[in-house]
Amino acid sequence: MIIDVHTHLNNYHEDRVTSITDSLDLLSKTMKENNVDYSLILSSYKVNEHRPSTKQVVEAVKGYNNIGVVAGISYLHYNYKDVIEISQYLKEGHIKGLKFYPGYEPFYPNDIRFKLMYEMAIEYDVPVMFHSGDTYAPTGKVKYSHPLHIDDLAVDYPDLKIVICHVGNPWIKDCMEVVYKNENVYADISGLVLGDFNEKFERYMKKEIEEMITYAGDPKYLLYGTDWPISNMKSYLKFMNQLDLAEDKKELILWENAAKLFKIDISKIK
Repeated sequence: MIIDVHTHLNNYHEDRVTSITDSLDLLSKTMKENNVDYSLILSSYKVNEHRPSTKQVVEAVKGYNNIGVVAGISYLHYNYKDVIEISQYLKEGHIKGLKFYPGYEPFYPNDIRFKLMYEMAIEYDVPVMFHSGDTYAPTGKVKYSHPLHIDDLAVDYPDLKIVICHVGNPWIKDCMEVVYKNENVYADISGLVLGDFNEKFERYMKKEIEEMITYAGDPKYLLYGTDWPISNMKSYLKFMNQLDLAEDKKELILWENAAKLFKIDISKIK
């Protein structure tokens, strides 16, 4: 089984507008081609014609047993109506987690402005995901997205389940320390490359991920994710196959950890 915890319906080729239906159809087609059983769609911190809102994504995926939603939260633009909507989606089980975008927006993860969001995540027992490391856009400010800042949050909120996206790349060693130190912190391996891995970069990243597992131990904290459509699913699965790990450890990363963390009922996946 394969669970991809990090996909988007955003259109990153903004010379044209792609409908949410077309993007969802393409995701479903790509999942089927690559034998991916379940994917989480992460909505964005901003909403425009190229980036659908959480509400639009939730409505679009109704009827899909193999797709879940993680709600993107904006630091700069959310208001009380958004809080009400998110709390309702959490209560009704329409979203599997919350996603925050430090680096793309200027805040540190332990900012008091998000206290209410974190408390809701704890109450409904859903993970919070954080962009970490390099930013896709050159306008991002990476001092906010360094994985070491997650440590403050993990210590202050020990009951909060936290996912460091992109293993904090290029600060993977810092990410591994935060994961190793804090039992409530996980990491996904998404977005390590634009498009396909080339052979040289694949070797480099293979070594980095294997070293992380050697240091931080049994990979019960590591999640498979791609960042599709930024990264290619087929190339990512090839990368996973290259990792020098026992098959049971790969199974943890490919789906077991995600199913447990996001409470995905695998018996309902068609």
